[in-house]
This record gives sequence, structure tokens and C-alpha cells, in this order.
Amino acid sequence: MLDDIIRERIRKLEELRRAGFDPYPATTSRTHAIGDALSLFSSLARQKKNITIVGRVTGLRKQGGLLFVDLHDETGTIQLLGRKNELTDFSVLHSAIDVGDFLESRGFLFKTKQGERSVDVQRLHIITKSLRPLPDKWFGLEDVEKRLRQRYLDLLTHDDVVQLFRKKDAFWTSIRSFMKKNGFLEVETPVLETTPGGADAEPFATHHNALNADFYLRISLELALKRLIVGGYEKVFEIGRIFRNEGIDKEHLQDYTQFEFYWAYQDYRGLMKFTEKLYKTAIKATIGSLTTKWERTTINWGKKWATVDYYTAFKKYVKMDLGNATRDELYKKALGQGLQPEKELGRGKLIDLLFKKLVRPTLIQPSFLVNPPVAIEPLAKRMPSDPNRVERFQIVACGTELGKGFSELNDPLDQRERFEEQMQLRAAGDKEAQMIDEDFLTALEYGMPPTAGFGLSERLFAILMDRSVRETVIFPLMRSKD
Repeated sequence: MLDDIIRERIRKLEELRRAGFDPYPATTSRTHAIGDALSLFSSLARQKKNITIVGRVTGLRKQGGLLFVDLHDETGTIQLLGRKNELTDFSVLHSAIDVGDFLESRGFLFKTKQGERSVDVQRLHIITKSLRPLPDKWFGLEDVEKRLRQRYLDLLTHDDVVQLFRKKDAFWTSIRSFMKKNGFLEVETPVLETTPGGADAEPFATHHNALNADFYLRISLELALKRLIVGGYEKVFEIGRIFRNEGIDKEHLQDYTQFEFYWAYQDYRGLMKFTEKLYKTAIKATIGSLTTKWERTTINWGKKWATVDYYTAFKKYVKMDLGNATRDELYKKALGQGLQPEKELGRGKLIDLLFKKLVRPTLIQPSFLVNPPVAIEPLAKRMPSDPNRVERFQIVACGTELGKGFSELNDPLDQRERFEEQMQLRAAGDKEAQMIDEDFLTALEYGMPPTAGFGLSERLFAILMDRSVRETVIFPLMRSKD
């Protein structure tokens, strides 16, 4: 069936060429976007001024000597009315035009007897001949996998998806604007790294032919940005793509956009106040409100956020005291909860696994989760009052992490010890454990001032939209078609 449609459209294409038309011209004579023509309709119609508009055919009705076309561009939709006695080559166009084609129309605006704002067409050209039929707007593209794989068709048939990515633009624009207004410098750091660092994640590896060297795609923006703090900048941020060779689920992708900033002479407490303002600004700019819906629950971002102690919450829901829980006890607890922990997991990963499965789902309204064990955060500064814990907070809502910040570890000797502990975990089989970055340690040895850092990913936007993160990426990575 599809092959027959394509063959018929190719026949029409050839017919157009034989009639002297170029069905794929390089330029148009557009004078008005459709939305502008509609907003100026009264004035333009009164003047009977000829205008030229372009767009895609989304509706088509042929009635003898009349041709009715719904023409759509990014700004709106308008009806075209072509008359046989006024249009040169009417018969060729009448035969050749299909839904999905792009047209250039010149004419004047008027209202039909039914009151519909329309264009009385004086000249009409096909400027792109489509060879495949568009899916039906209501029933033709409901399979989620196909919608994500062919996002261009999803955009053509679902206006809510079009608006989704306008909101995503507003989301990142508001974050960038907030940071610049607060004196932060935007920078770009390398995507290719000799040593991946800044997060617990398995990296993607690649090879640089010109240098004949192996590299990794970055898993975080952190270590490069902190080098800039060593270099003398005091406020820096980056919004960039990172890559993690991990599984796909509602909250995780292999490549996604991450935002991180670093602020010299600040600590995690000051950062908590700053990020709460940042989130509220970005959410209001994106949604127009500080309340959102998530799985039928109203989330109130506008209230002052609660602070939740990591150890207290762990003890409440996991029934274990992190002050003295051993690695073996944590492993047995995870087994007892049916979490199937890998045998090589260290104490920190086991704590994190139990927390994510048993505690975090209970945290629905926005809150700060503070001061976890040092074992789960090798890049954060220890608490002076308890060196087994770190000065870190996570922004948690809707049962998931939506951002993380901490007082940065700037003691090079402590940092080396923690990297070495991570390397021992790698040697035991933990592919996500961090590697020793000797250049970063060298930078710390030159001295990094007291600094606080923070990062969030586009998971926050997905939560605001109450969608999976894959749906909020315009072209998500998909499995190859069989």
C-alpha cells in the first residue's frame, strides 16, 4: 500500500517537471508568516494587499473548479482558496497537490461566507513535493517507540510535543540567564578526556586517530570546571552533554544535558539557599507556576524546602544505623530486600542502593537531603563535626534526585586517598568506581580555594513535565531497527 502511494507521488512529481515546474526550488518569495498574516488580517484584507505565504499542506479538499487547502507553518494555519478561472496551471496543480506538500501561495486575504479567514489565491507553486503520506493526526502515530524514532513525524502530529520543547528551551534559557545575572562565567570544557571523573559511572571509550590515543567521553563536567577555579576564576558554569554507559529507564539515558557550576569561597550551606532560588526561578519561567503535577500528586515548589538528614532517614526506613553498619551487614540487608546486589559492591554503593530503593521513594515534596557518609561521595569535603560524613546535599522530589551539591574537597592528600580507595573497588570489579586523575591531583596541589559546586541534569525538566526523560529528549538514542 505504501509503495503504491510513493509510486503515485513520484508520478505526480514527474508530471510537474514535464509541465515546467521545479518541485524543489532553493528560494521562496515569502512576505508574511501565517501567524503574522492572521494577526494583521483586518488591515491586510481591507487593503486587498497581495501577500505571499508558505507552508505545509495539512488539509486538502478538491471540489470541481475549486481547491481548498489548509496551509500550516510554525506560526499558524490558514485556508487557501484556489479557483480554476483565476489560477494558471490549475489542472496540473489540482492533480499534483497532496497532503504533506509545501506550497508558496500569493493572493489577498478575505473571509468566506462561513466567516473563515482565507487567502484568495492568485498564484500557487509546489516548493517541496512530499513522497510519503503523513500519519493521521489523531490515530496514525500512537506507538511511543515510533514517535521517538521518527520525532519529526511526532512533531507534525502532536502539538503538545512541539510545545514541550519550547518549554525546554525556556527551562535552559532561564538557568543560563540566572547564572549570568549572578556573575557566573559560562565556559566549555572538553568532551574527550584521558581520565573520566567526577561521577560514579561507566564511560564510553573511543580512539583519536590523529593522536593515536584512546580517550573517554566525559561522564561529568566537574573536574575540568574545578581546574578553572584553581586557575583563578571564582564563578564558572557549563551546560553540556555528558555520556554514561548505563541502562535505559524512565530516569536514565546514555547521553544527556548536564548543568554544573562552581563557586569559590562558598560552602554547601550557602549553595542550598542559592539553588532553591535558582530552581524556583527556572520552574516559574518554564511552567508559569510553582506547582506541578507528578503521577497525580501536586508538587509545591514554592514553599520553603525541608531539610532531611541522610542518617536519620536511613535509620527510619532501612532500620540500620549508618554509624556502625558494616559492609557485610549492608550486603545482607540488600539481599533480604530482594535488591540482588553485585558481589563486588563496596560499602558506599550498598548504602546508595538501599537508600535509592527504600528511602528516596518516600521523599515526594521538594527537600534537601544532607550529610551522607563519606563512602558515597569521594569528591566532597568531610564535616568537621563528623569526618565520616560529608558536606553534601541533594535536591530530592518526586522520589528521585534532581540535583546535587557539596563543599568541594580541596585537600589533595585526602583526595588521593579516596581515589585510591575507588581504584581498589575498580580492581574488585566495580566498573563505575572512579579513576585516579593525576592531573587533577596536581592542580589541587597548587591550591584550590574553598569552593562549592552543584549539578543538575535534564531529569528535572522531565519531572516537571511528568514524563520519562527519554520523551523529553528531542532525538533520544534508540535501539537499531531489526
